[in-house]
Amino acid sequence: MRDTRESRLLLVLLIAIAFALITVDIRGGQESPVDGARQAAAAVFGPVENGVAAAVDPVGNAIGAVRDSGERHTRIAALEKENAELKARLGSDDRNRNRLRELDAMLKTAGAGQYGIKGAQVIAIGAAQGFSWTVTIDVGARDGIKRDMTVLNGAGLVGRVTTVGPSTSTVLLANDPDFTVGTRMEKSDELGFATGQGDSPLLVQLLNGKAKVKPGDRLVTFGSRADKPFVPGVPVGEVIRVDPSGGGLTRNVYVRPYVGFTKLDIVGVVVQAPSSDPRDMVLPQKPKPAPTVTVTVTPPPPDGQRKPNDGQNQQAQQEQGDATP
Repeated sequence: MRDTRESRLLLVLLIAIAFALITVDIRGGQESPVDGARQAAAAVFGPVENGVAAAVDPVGNAIGAVRDSGERHTRIAALEKENAELKARLGSDDRNRNRLRELDAMLKTAGAGQYGIKGAQVIAIGAAQGFSWTVTIDVGARDGIKRDMTVLNGAGLVGRVTTVGPSTSTVLLANDPDFTVGTRMEKSDELGFATGQGDSPLLVQLLNGKAKVKPGDRLVTFGSRADKPFVPGVPVGEVIRVDPSGGGLTRNVYVRPYVGFTKLDIVGVVVQAPSSDPRDMVLPQKPKPAPTVTVTVTPPPPDGQRKPNDGQNQQAQQEQGDATP
């Protein structure tokens, strides 16, 4: 365009119109009368602008690539985390086999005692109840669990339910110092009360101060009225030490519990007590002693008393043995 008077007037007019449109657009806000035109222009020129920017802005492309890479890295990290959680949930083959053995043993114990149980898994230890020996299991009121129910596993008595939530419960373990359960001696039926001592063996006070008891004797739960908190016949442990009677009314014995309280995993809550006391039926069978091998050795006679034909007899016996097929 040539620099003439008319061209200058046209330029001034266009600038004035541009300022007028800008003023109207700013005052109109979201209801600006030129918003439709702006959207139409964006629809038309937007793809062209993106194409031009992609062609002439390599730095912008690099930044976008890094941003996309970060998003992909975040996604990969999330997938790796999910994979790790899945592996942890499934566990190793050894752990799965061990849990299957625990479950099988618990079902056999429940079957021997005719206990109706609800299987559970220990999901936490030593909850917010302080320093007491407790565990949290993954069943609660929604599963029919109630306070003061017996908890056992394949080895024997684990504890009793003390707190019940909608989907979890707290179990006070049998080795807790605040835990007490009535016991009965195998065969002799001597009664007593077992109290937890933490890492130490259970302390059992027998009601009969003159009761005959020795290491190796076994105890089961005596049971409670209405079977709460304890059902009868659950294995408790084995006597390892006996205090002298001393003429007292009671007698103290120390019992090694069957349950390993530091490695609990699969447990069962007794939701239905047996119709009759199983007595000693739930106790495992004692291993049979190995047979004693008796070897008889006949000493040879003194040389001076050897018979003249002993050498011939031995030679004949040897030849006969060689000739036997």
